Amino acid sequence: MNNRVSSRSVFGAVAALVALLCLLINPVRAELASETTKSGEAPAAMAWLERLGPALNMTSYRGVFVYARGEQVHSMRIAHRYRNGRVEERLVMQDGGSGEIVRKGMNVVCVLPDRGRVRLDEVIPSGPFAEAFTSQLMPFGRWYLPELAGEDRVAGYDVVIVALGARDDDRYSHRLWLEKETGLLVKSQVRDVNGEVLEHFQFTDLEITDDISDEELEVQTRGREISRTLDDGRKQESSVGRMNGWTLSWQPEGFVPAAAPRSGSGKAVAFSDGLAAFSVFVEPVGRLKMPTGASRIGATTIYMREVMVSDRPFLIAVVGEIPPGTARKVADAVEVDDDFVAELSGHDHGNR
Repeated sequence: MNNRVSSRSVFGAVAALVALLCLLINPVRAELASETTKSGEAPAAMAWLERLGPALNMTSYRGVFVYARGEQVHSMRIAHRYRNGRVEERLVMQDGGSGEIVRKGMNVVCVLPDRGRVRLDEVIPSGPFAEAFTSQLMPFGRWYLPELAGEDRVAGYDVVIVALGARDDDRYSHRLWLEKETGLLVKSQVRDVNGEVLEHFQFTDLEITDDISDEELEVQTRGREISRTLDDGRKQESSVGRMNGWTLSWQPEGFVPAAAPRSGSGKAVAFSDGLAAFSVFVEPVGRLKMPTGASRIGATTIYMREVMVSDRPFLIAVVGEIPPGTARKVADAVEVDDDFVAELSGHDHGNR
């Protein structure tokens, strides 16, 4: 996070780009937990979840989906093709300004002419599709109760509904609608403890087809292009191992370090329980005073806290799909190392 960027603009970037990127990236794999649930329902639900990952990548389709977070609603058009073992897709914003994201294999190009430059590597991984978590076999059934919740019809396709109920108050519950023939995710919801829908994704128009042309997957918007090569899991795991500068004395049960997002001159780590994700940013405070406390759009919480370490102010920010109370507890558990302060002080003197 850049200290020159307001929390409002950070929130906007997270809300818009996470929505765009959620279908760009590979899904997390899950294993069935040892806990017992209603007879037969957990294995059946997990069997559907195991189809989710391959379906997101290996099913070719085109369509339009909406993504709602709080009062913010974004509509996007997508063309997705799986050919010769490679994923290719193009997402185009349908409202709120022009722009598009094109992915070919691990190479991603983002064009957002109406919003200026946005760094893709600062986007917070989110949800069960996050690239940061693909290398880990996370038993999220320990933290969520998987159940079949009936059948429905979405965008003209028959679907099965899988509910994932949170087993504690430190995370949200999820509900997934999977197309019966392919297992493709066509609708999802994030719900709080009262059952209120905080976040909603749904295809409004969908065609599952192998007839996706090369032209549908080419960049067509003029503007500043930002390119990135997605890291594989091995690189991300090694980057997590190199993180230092602060420690976390408490974190929600089941959340483990999963990636190290870039964060200017600070230190950042992303955590996942296999389904939800949050990131912790620790940076020296700049000249611009940042607001502290909690803000939320949909299921995404930003909690900011300022602390003094060796007479130097630091900003701690927790961003992700966790309840505000959980984000506050995580932020309060961050302890900045004196060595990190000394390292930054030496860097500042060197730049004078």
